[in-house]
Amino acid sequence: MSILSTILVTLVAMLFFYIMYLETFATDSESTSRVFNIPQEELRKTSLNTLFKNQGVYNGLLDGTFLSKNPVEIVAMLLVYIILVAIYGGLTSDKKIILKQGGLPILALLSLLF
Repeated sequence: MSILSTILVTLVAMLFFYIMYLETFATDSESTSRVFNIPQEELRKTSLNTLFKNQGVYNGLLDGTFLSKNPVEIVAMLLVYIILVAIYGGLTSDKKIILKQGGLPILALLSLLF
């Protein structure tokens, strides 16, 4: 991986580690409420709280790719997946998600491919 790709992928990993932290450990915090634009009262509901915690664990997946023997292929696959999830989130929830969660992964993927 080039230095630029490594930096961009590291930034993506940090972004998704932060999202994992918000969803898994700070589920009903003021920060989570602000980032996801969901009232804290809603985040405290058991069903939504459980869904967030389960979803949050998956956001930590990218961080494990640095331990792989073939990080470029795995990172590329995960970046494509993250971009597709961001597009889906943008189409079904808030269009801003495409850039907020997909912008940096798009740049990282482009840097890997070129």
